[in-house]
Amino acid sequence: MKRKTLLQAMGFVILAVLLLQGSSAFAQRQADYATKIDATRSIAPYFTPATTKKMTPDSDGFIQRWLLLEPINKPNRSNTVFTDSYLRKAFDTLYFKNQFTVIPKHGDKVKVGDQELKWHALESTNFNVKLFRFAFGLDKQIYGVLFWAVTVVNSPEEMKDVRMAVGSNSASMWWVNGKEAALLSGDRRMVMDDVVSTRLTLNKGKNIIRGAVINGPGMSDFCVRFLDEKGEPIKGITISYE
Repeated sequence: MKRKTLLQAMGFVILAVLLLQGSSAFAQRQADYATKIDATRSIAPYFTPATTKKMTPDSDGFIQRWLLLEPINKPNRSNTVFTDSYLRKAFDTLYFKNQFTVIPKHGDKVKVGDQELKWHALESTNFNVKLFRFAFGLDKQIYGVLFWAVTVVNSPEEMKDVRMAVGSNSASMWWVNGKEAALLSGDRRMVMDDVVSTRLTLNKGKNIIRGAVINGPGMSDFCVRFLDEKGEPIKGITISYE
């Protein structure tokens, strides 16, 4: 009986050692994998550098060429705080010089508190702009963030009764030629055409589109397109970043 008990005890000890070794090996593999991921962070395949080539919206009218600012630190432990009043205060706050008027150039830098952030001229390879992948790929902050996006829509003629259709994860606000066009409040996932603006006019020539997307935990992305008076995607425009 004693011998049997001793053998059982030894078995438990051996099993515990094996489990500990296995756990350590697994933890090491996880650490090695994380190190590998960190070492190979990239915004590819979600983005490519923007070019000066003529670019129109995709086949569904979505805009894929944007100037994106590296994420601003904006701590939020939950997205439930994104009420209309909270968002208006957050988006009206001046984080950097000429925030609501600047058309930045690729590589331009701004100072936000103790952060030095850079603008990137990029083309999304998807209909939606994956901000989480943008931040992660550049090894920047991915949660508790505020992103700014700017693009230029060139219209061959004046277009009246146009609507801006937006989807975002999480909350966001959008402006067309300096005027508010859409506010997406609350904790939401990105859905195309989630919020559609009232009727507006695209001027002949350049139209400045500006957006701000805020998120606490979770993924971040957005999609934007314009719809004509019949609700059809507008494709006869070109997109530039200057």
